[in-house]
Amino acid sequence: MDFLKSAMASAIAQGPPFPYTFGDKVDVDASIWTLYNGTRRADGSNCSIFSFDVTANKARLPLAKNALKKLRTMRHPGVIKVLDTVETDTYIYIATERVVPLRWHVKRKSLSPETIKWGLYSIARTVKFINDEGSSIHGSLRVASIYTSESGEWKLGGFEILSNVKDDEAIIYRYGSLVPDSGRYTPPELARSGWDAIKKGPHSAVDAYNFGTTIFEVFNGDFMGADQAGQTKGIPPSMHAGYKRLVNSNPKARITVGTFLEQGRRSGGFFDSSLIKLTEGIDNLGVKSESEKEEFLDDLDQLSDDFPEDFFKMKVLPELLKSVEFGGGGPKAFGVVMKISTKLSNEDFEARVQPVVVRLFGSPDRAIRVCLLDNLPLMIDRLPQKVVNDKIFPNLVSGFTDVAPVVREQTLKSVLVIIGKLSDRTINGELLRYLAKTANDEQPGIRTNTTICLGKIAKNLGTSSRAKVLIAAFTRSLRDPFMHARNAALMALAATCEYFSEEDCATRILPGICPSLIDKEKLVRDQANKAMEVYLQRIRKAAAGMPDTVQPPPQTTEGAGPRMSTPQPSEASSWAGWAISSFTNKLSAASGEMQSNSVPTPTGARAVSPSPGLDPSRRVTSTTSSASALHRQAVKSPSPAPPLSRNSSGSAAAEAYFKDPDPVEDDGDAWGDMGDMDDEGNAFFDAPSEAAKPSKKEAIASPTLFDDGSEPDFAGWLAAQAQKKSGPGGSKPLPKGLAKSGTTNGKGSTTTAKKPLTTRSASKPVVAKKIDTKPKETDDDDGWGDGW
Repeated sequence: MDFLKSAMASAIAQGPPFPYTFGDKVDVDASIWTLYNGTRRADGSNCSIFSFDVTANKARLPLAKNALKKLRTMRHPGVIKVLDTVETDTYIYIATERVVPLRWHVKRKSLSPETIKWGLYSIARTVKFINDEGSSIHGSLRVASIYTSESGEWKLGGFEILSNVKDDEAIIYRYGSLVPDSGRYTPPELARSGWDAIKKGPHSAVDAYNFGTTIFEVFNGDFMGADQAGQTKGIPPSMHAGYKRLVNSNPKARITVGTFLEQGRRSGGFFDSSLIKLTEGIDNLGVKSESEKEEFLDDLDQLSDDFPEDFFKMKVLPELLKSVEFGGGGPKAFGVVMKISTKLSNEDFEARVQPVVVRLFGSPDRAIRVCLLDNLPLMIDRLPQKVVNDKIFPNLVSGFTDVAPVVREQTLKSVLVIIGKLSDRTINGELLRYLAKTANDEQPGIRTNTTICLGKIAKNLGTSSRAKVLIAAFTRSLRDPFMHARNAALMALAATCEYFSEEDCATRILPGICPSLIDKEKLVRDQANKAMEVYLQRIRKAAAGMPDTVQPPPQTTEGAGPRMSTPQPSEASSWAGWAISSFTNKLSAASGEMQSNSVPTPTGARAVSPSPGLDPSRRVTSTTSSASALHRQAVKSPSPAPPLSRNSSGSAAAEAYFKDPDPVEDDGDAWGDMGDMDDEGNAFFDAPSEAAKPSKKEAIASPTLFDDGSEPDFAGWLAAQAQKKSGPGGSKPLPKGLAKSGTTNGKGSTTTAKKPLTTRSASKPVVAKKIDTKPKETDDDDGWGDGW
């Protein structure tokens, strides 16, 4: 093999220039030619080279020269296309389009019945042209003289004895028997009478008989001789009648190949197939009317997968691409292009389809744009990232702002397809700007799809801005009037929980989800509960790993207690107990001793006689002292105060308040007295400075919560009480320490100058007050809220 190549190279160097390079040798049936795969030196394109060695086959040189002549002059789509020829005294080279012997496919039985019909149809048309328009006889028609091109089309060769019937000295009469293996295929009349018998019958009879044997051969694999002519094994039933008439032993009774072709093309005939219609229509697709194009493309789209892939790749695909780009083929033609391109290799797709796709994305045709976006998933894997990011995406984004909603929606959906081929800069810059616009689109479906899209591409967003972008987008969608937009936002939040910090979950996302828990739509409420549970689990898990407190450990300090006590974790540390403790601590800051005057209560407390200087019907409410002051009182109470705590055990401050180790003559109830006192230190039941009301009418005051907005003026209050109680009849002496310096009467009591009370017009009977432990909803200025 290497010797032959070197010999040919040496011969080419010495002979005329031949701008083709020989490649591998191709196995063929018995032939005068040696077939090689070749390439064109100028552009590296594929070709085939038929080589004839004059020295080795000098007797068959006339056949080679005849074939060379006829191939040069015979121009027909069904004939092998000649690129270049070289003829010298030692060799003949014929460079043609790249072809493969049909025998390869027949031996492997790789041809479907539809493909065989399509191939026979093409050969029949070529033979008809040779017989009728060319007034010639092929004379050597068989499988060995048929080749397939790169597009899968069947091409006719073997022109060694092709002759014009008008030429009396035609080569077929003299050299017909020199064709290799001609005995098997020679018609019966020529086998009996020689090749001159052609002149006695129709000139098409030889080719008709050989076409019939070719039909048998392609369907059965081989033709062994004349005794098999007429057998219908493997041949489709629809061809039986025409096939038998082709191989009739009587040449005058045979039908021509042209007649056989017409029979097959009739409605319902064996050549009436969609694939054959396709081959006839693809060449003139550009000149068809709109209705004809529509019908043609419908037939093309219905073709099954068993049709020749090479034909679609080499013939149909280029024509369709031209039709889509220039000839108005429209979306339907592009859909067929995508169907064909799925069978292409990556190299073929890049060379044939990719450049057209890039150009089509720049087309303003909305129908083409929507078709491109619909088919983008089929080709995105074959498009390089640089092409998508630099060439396709800049044109694609125009669809985000198109006036047609269908274009905007399809453009939005395509983001999920191309996101993997975009750079981070493009995603976090230009893409997010366009998604911000579609999030405010007037179409609710587009807003919903934007939310879904953001949830699905969250992993592709930059980590520095991802949480900010997603929270802003999703919380906005939670307020969308469209039910499905709200539902999509909740689903997206649940799916992207991992991208948010615990602080964002607790302070920004959960507050946004909460209103959806009472959404008017059950679909939204259910999804809100699911999303809420996702985030609660996240927060609980984070909280479980947090310390109990970040405050420094408490330090014990002797001396005066703090102004405000801290609630302790005990049974009595309810809100009421804490409030009582706080108030008690405030009062403990006062110095000196106090005496509390009590009034009779309906609950059975002892009555105190009224002061002589006051109306007996008037009653004065008792005052309150702190727990520490009670321990220092000198006056004994007739009985300890009843416990008023609602719990069996109170706080330390409350217990100190209610415990009376030294009973005093106090007829009032300390808890009630505290409730009756206002911020000024006056009793709530004291009449205001207005007209006096009838003394016989008892008023029952509603409980008033304690307000420690300011410190009570206990000194002033005690002075007022002393003035009220010091009258003509005298009153009980104040305990030691509270009596003012002055004149002492004979009874040992200290008297003070009595001043008229101008702020009290009348006293009202006081009834027992209920303890109100409900917290007062007021803003405290002394730091209650801080302690709570």
